[in-house]
Amino acid sequence: MTNHTNDAPPREILLLKLGEVVLKGLNRSVFEDKLLANVSRHIRPFGRFQIYTRQSTIYVEALEERCDVDGACAACQQVFGIAAVVRALPCEKTVEAIVETARTYLAEEFAAARTFKVESKRADKRYPMNSIQLSQAVGGELADAFPDVAVDVHNPDLTVCVEIREKAAYVHGPSLEGAGGLPVGTGGKAISLLSGGIDSPVSSWMMARRGVWLEMVHFESPPYTSQQAQDKVLELAKQLVPWCGQLVVHIVPFTEIQEEIRRSCPEMYFTLIMRRFMMRLSAAVAKRVKAGALVTGESLGQVASQTMLSLGVTEAVTDLPVLRPLIGMDKVEIIRLSRRIGTYETSILPYEDCCTVFTPRHPCTRPVLAEVEAAEAALDVEALVAKALSGVKQVRIKADGTMTVRTPAGTNE
Repeated sequence: MTNHTNDAPPREILLLKLGEVVLKGLNRSVFEDKLLANVSRHIRPFGRFQIYTRQSTIYVEALEERCDVDGACAACQQVFGIAAVVRALPCEKTVEAIVETARTYLAEEFAAARTFKVESKRADKRYPMNSIQLSQAVGGELADAFPDVAVDVHNPDLTVCVEIREKAAYVHGPSLEGAGGLPVGTGGKAISLLSGGIDSPVSSWMMARRGVWLEMVHFESPPYTSQQAQDKVLELAKQLVPWCGQLVVHIVPFTEIQEEIRRSCPEMYFTLIMRRFMMRLSAAVAKRVKAGALVTGESLGQVASQTMLSLGVTEAVTDLPVLRPLIGMDKVEIIRLSRRIGTYETSILPYEDCCTVFTPRHPCTRPVLAEVEAAEAALDVEALVAKALSGVKQVRIKADGTMTVRTPAGTNE
């Protein structure tokens, strides 16, 4: 055990169980190093901790009494690459010490339970008792200590977990669910198109969960969209930061493009041509920041612009991969995820984004690429794209929620 004297009581420790990272081969150390760095960054606001890894587990030990273990625990649950988070108390590797630790550390859990069992894991294979023997010994002692709580090895109210590891034994109750996935920063970099709706924050979260480092693009169309709509999008990005890390939102002026489309193109193609411009502009931003893919919140068949043919017409303007993590999900599944990650209530605020501006009454659902390109030929595409790109401003959202705005002229607001 560490971080306490012989006379001081042991401090609670966090054990972070690795997910998919354990399946990696020769490059596993790359994933583990990135994961350790991400954990360190997430828990920095909560005090000084020692962080190290042993046997597919990351140990997070408080170095000071004043460390906020509750805050660190919650933050670790939002680190992609962690499958489970365990709050445990270390003790000597004797049955007596383990029983006493379980009796005191889990006293509240025993008070609320009617049945219990003990599960033991022996990561230290030199330990003289095997897992079954240890569980029986500890369980028998705890049954005597809590005579009102019966043993039930099949469906207990409380499972007392004992892990015998290299330095100590660790006693804990059930583990907390981790974020899963892969560490952010191991899956490349992508640009995610962030609207004010339910879908795009969820798709961004899902790609970050696959290790992708994200920057966002948002399209504003004043006066058709309000400042409140933009503030809503920035709030959504802020809510994603605890999961994704620091984010940059590139805000692209889109009013002139939409007005030109309305003036010059057939109404049935309004949305398709608008989305083709969004793809062009997002790809240009991706090139600026050296990102290798685009991410959208499209779900097959959800709206007219998301039929299979429409998606093909939309993505034809870029050679970057277009990642659509929601493509096979229905709205109920997407809403369920948005509630889990904390973006749902913001997403349903009634401020329109530019995707709802100039919506055609009868949109084309079976477009032909050549016909859309012919309709688009009425526009000076290159000039419109260049002008929009010259007006992009960047909003950098840090882990503490503070925002820094960089205007097209390069000044900070």
